[in-house]
Amino acid sequence: MARWKIAGISFDHMHMGDNLRMAHQHPDVEIVGLCDEKAERMTAAAEAFGIPNHRLYTDERKLFAETKPDIVLLCPATARHGEWVKRVAPHEVHVIIEKPFAASLAEADAMIAAMKSTGKLLAINWPLAWVPSHVTAKRLIDEGVIGNVLEVHYYDGNRGPLWHVAGKKETTSETVAREKPLSWFYKKANGGGSLLDYLGYGTTLGTWFLNGRVPLEVTSVVDSPRGLEVDEHSVTIARYEFGLSKFETRWGTFTDPWTHQPQPQCGFVLVGTEGTISSYDYAPTIRVQTRTHPEGSIVPSDELKTPMQNPVQYVIHCLEDGQPLHGPLSPELSRIGQRVVDAAIQSATERRTVSLL
Repeated sequence: MARWKIAGISFDHMHMGDNLRMAHQHPDVEIVGLCDEKAERMTAAAEAFGIPNHRLYTDERKLFAETKPDIVLLCPATARHGEWVKRVAPHEVHVIIEKPFAASLAEADAMIAAMKSTGKLLAINWPLAWVPSHVTAKRLIDEGVIGNVLEVHYYDGNRGPLWHVAGKKETTSETVAREKPLSWFYKKANGGGSLLDYLGYGTTLGTWFLNGRVPLEVTSVVDSPRGLEVDEHSVTIARYEFGLSKFETRWGTFTDPWTHQPQPQCGFVLVGTEGTISSYDYAPTIRVQTRTHPEGSIVPSDELKTPMQNPVQYVIHCLEDGQPLHGPLSPELSRIGQRVVDAAIQSATERRTVSLL
């Protein structure tokens, strides 16, 4: 029998299929059930991972009563993260919730409080945290290769959330046009928009690269696409006591970065006191400048190994070894990223600079 029982709840976000695949591939995991308010959204995953019909639920209470999972994968709409964590926390399960952390800092804090009372882990999964190039960049930073990081330059996004489904399988322009008026990604009340979808990546991994340092103030601007109630493009400037960093999000890149890197390229450029690193999404190499090699050198991206290849492996590793979560998946670090996101939303709404002091 598998040592760990995992259930997948809420299929709002297409990443549920990816996360279930990670669970399915783990040798010590059994997927014991799936749950969604709309039964048809579970069909593809049930077929892909061999989940029988009697383990498909539309009521999570029945799922918990009948399957008793140890870990729950949550992929709800951004504005429902707090609701769903509060719904599953009383069942005393560990939770891996898909990015972003939450739609607001207050919601993130409520999630932390709900899970703290159970003594179970809350992990926030940021898929970019498992990209080898970015992991390599962090290793080199920790080794002191570029000194103290002073600037984080982040640009990221894709053609839009409706251009692909689980496994990055592409849809069509007809599908995008049909689904756009209906999708939660384009509803303000549900936490839609490129800023909430992608800024947390930049501010959370950026905080990771900056070893937890918090900006003094934030200034953000978003576009106002005709006919939409959410943004598709945002630019955020964070002022730290040691300098400026910028974080840009975009739905509408020329290509998706996992197929062909668009221009600007998606990823990070990091500037330190002793050098620089360019680390682009899914790239097999990174570029490093140092005082001794100002012309720059190409460094192969590290090969990620078990248990540091994906969130399911990592969370189970921490549970088995009795270790706390570290890095972007930890609520402590993700909360700093959320503080910057909240300030960016306020700044863009009120059209002013917002202090974090």
